[in-house]
Amino acid sequence: MRSKKLAMLVILALLNLLYMKAPTSSTLSDDNKPPFKQNLPLPRIKPPFKQNVPLPRTRSATSRSIVSVVVSDQLEKEESDPLVPPPKATKSERISWFRRKLPELEILKSTTKSKRFHGRVLELYNKNCSAQFFMVWLSPAKSFGPREMLAVDTLFTTNPGACLVILSNSLDSPRGSTILKPLLDQGFNLVAVTLDIPFLVKNTPAEAWFKKLKSGKMDPGSIPLFMNLSDLTRLAVLYKYGGIYLDTDIIFLNSMTGLRNAIGAQSLHPRTKRWTRLNNAVMVFDLHHPLMREFLQEYSTTFDGNRWGYNSPYLVSRVINRLGGQKPEYNLTIFPPDAFYPVNWLKIPSLFKKPVTTREAKWVEKTVQEMKEGSYMIHLWNKVTRKMKIEEGSVMHKLISTHCTVCGNITESHT
Repeated sequence: MRSKKLAMLVILALLNLLYMKAPTSSTLSDDNKPPFKQNLPLPRIKPPFKQNVPLPRTRSATSRSIVSVVVSDQLEKEESDPLVPPPKATKSERISWFRRKLPELEILKSTTKSKRFHGRVLELYNKNCSAQFFMVWLSPAKSFGPREMLAVDTLFTTNPGACLVILSNSLDSPRGSTILKPLLDQGFNLVAVTLDIPFLVKNTPAEAWFKKLKSGKMDPGSIPLFMNLSDLTRLAVLYKYGGIYLDTDIIFLNSMTGLRNAIGAQSLHPRTKRWTRLNNAVMVFDLHHPLMREFLQEYSTTFDGNRWGYNSPYLVSRVINRLGGQKPEYNLTIFPPDAFYPVNWLKIPSLFKKPVTTREAKWVEKTVQEMKEGSYMIHLWNKVTRKMKIEEGSVMHKLISTHCTVCGNITESHT
């Protein structure tokens, strides 16, 4: 049966090659230039950035390899489909759908491959790392594109000697190794590891929630399950190992190796300047930190798979607001927005545009300097900017080109 299915996919792939069309380029909307707030004072760190190194041109692939890649893409798509609930389904319909799909969800199981997770993480972190970083990638490997590569590239350029584990079933594969090869060739301490969620949640407050999910007796929600599993995984891996969790839509500007037990505010009250929302796109916590355990408890007891952000930025905001983040045992630092989120999602498009007037050129130079001195990173808000071209001469282009090593496809990273 599987061989027939593969044969059919090969035929479809060949037809796709015959009728394949070039993608159309997206356009940018015109936004007013944002006023920048005074930046958070940070130590002026000037890492030894290397000159841009162009990626080597690869030889054109044979028709067989192209068909192989297309078929692989089709299979990856099929593997990701079980995590996406049917649109407009009722609660009971979603539960019935999820019960039918449970046997297909390899991500919820401990397998021979995933049981190597703990050993492979320790193997990397035994390399005398200057810092332990984690990212989570639950999408197909083919979706890990130039923008994500730039995130990893700038991470290592600004944090020399760091180690990064990407928790990803799809990237822990021959295809994933090919994608990550330009970074691995630089000698970066990087590994993609198939995650073992049963192991990560074991003996944590989220274990009961996970067992209930696997029983098929709960509503997984209308939001794609991989998004909520990503939120769970980042909490569990930080609790069990400690270190720094980061989203994949970030450009790094300064070293984070000196940070401990920190989280960033996304927004402040205009009058009191007290934070109004925190974000979980960047989290720095020690091993078995009590707040991480509280986050896992909150996830387990208040999970709602139908409300975007409820199990992620709103979760960390709820817990810290309720418990108070300044307890001595927490040793917590809440950074103002300039540290991790210097530009919000409404104003971020202006950073992608090249200047066309002298006034705009001065604004670009001023903004670049402020961010280099006052921010650890820029969150790109991929939902808004993924299809936006980084124009040469723009704030983003100037920042990336001076904070990367491989520097591949900066202006084409939107495709």
